[in-house]
Amino acid sequence: MASGKCFRYLIFVLTSVCVASVKIGLSGVETPPGPAMFVLGDSSVDCGDNNPFNGLFHKNLSRFPCNGSDTTLLPQLLAKRMKLPYTTPFYSQNGSIDRILGGLNFGSAEASILSPRSRNYQSLNQQLRQAFETIQLLQLQLGESTANAFINSSIFYLSFGKDDFTDFFHNNSLGNSGFDFAHILVEQMTNGVRSLYASNVRKIVCAGVVPLGCAPQALLLKSGGNGVRKACLDDVNKVVSYYNRRLEGNIAGMDRQLGDARVVFCDVYEGVMEFIDHPDKYGIKDVRNACCGVVRDGKVSGCVSTEMACQEASTHVWWDLQNPTPAVNSLLAQSAWSSPSLCRPFSLKQLF
Repeated sequence: MASGKCFRYLIFVLTSVCVASVKIGLSGVETPPGPAMFVLGDSSVDCGDNNPFNGLFHKNLSRFPCNGSDTTLLPQLLAKRMKLPYTTPFYSQNGSIDRILGGLNFGSAEASILSPRSRNYQSLNQQLRQAFETIQLLQLQLGESTANAFINSSIFYLSFGKDDFTDFFHNNSLGNSGFDFAHILVEQMTNGVRSLYASNVRKIVCAGVVPLGCAPQALLLKSGGNGVRKACLDDVNKVVSYYNRRLEGNIAGMDRQLGDARVVFCDVYEGVMEFIDHPDKYGIKDVRNACCGVVRDGKVSGCVSTEMACQEASTHVWWDLQNPTPAVNSLLAQSAWSSPSLCRPFSLKQLF
């Protein structure tokens, strides 16, 4: 409810004050804007900056779900390689159409594909609704043809699923139900991609889910928080891997069906497993422990300040309990940009 009110207020502000920031004629702007990146997802795309109360509460209540800066996350690293502007957090806009034309990050550090379990979470559908209303605003301000050309050329990056699986693994025993749950998530993501296509989006990147069975949170919880570290949890990874394979298969089908669209799947699962299986090749010394994570009284939590983090994050695979370090993200971005083995059926350089 609060999120909807905040967005309606934002739309009012934008439509009231931003017209003067762009030169508009009867047929749209005189100079069509260049492409941008629009991002939807969870803590893999947002460090906690994107919430409606950012100015009042963020600095004191941030749990630092990443290293405190969105610039070290995969979509922002890719945008830099594409020479695209830094995407502005959706809730921190200043009401300028220029900010929208530079790309927006609708992602939230706590986000799920399905309906959120608490008000802190944002669902895939909530973020899609914000994206659709932003597209409509662009059409209103720029003219339909100019806005559609801009949306056609821009890249929409989606990264969801981590929070859905984490909640499921904590609250359910694994088995066939895990695969059934993954199937539901895949269908929801597929519907989301189709909805973006219906709104004139033509370049879409879907990131898979990292190997959560190897993440510090799963390992610590499995050991009861007593510090006993085990190998990756195969039953967890099998379900996550199944989700990734099904999502990639659906994306491949859509790419063939939607002739003028280009939909790419980025296999961050296999990318992270490469660093876990062959750490020496990349200067990594710790593949299990979080650089920024603590265990107290059997409970697991991330850092409440960056001062609590380890000194050499670049030697770790995991920054916090579920997210890779900036060093790993940088390596993933390099591979996603140039190699079709991580992002398929073609690299993001080819997509762009």
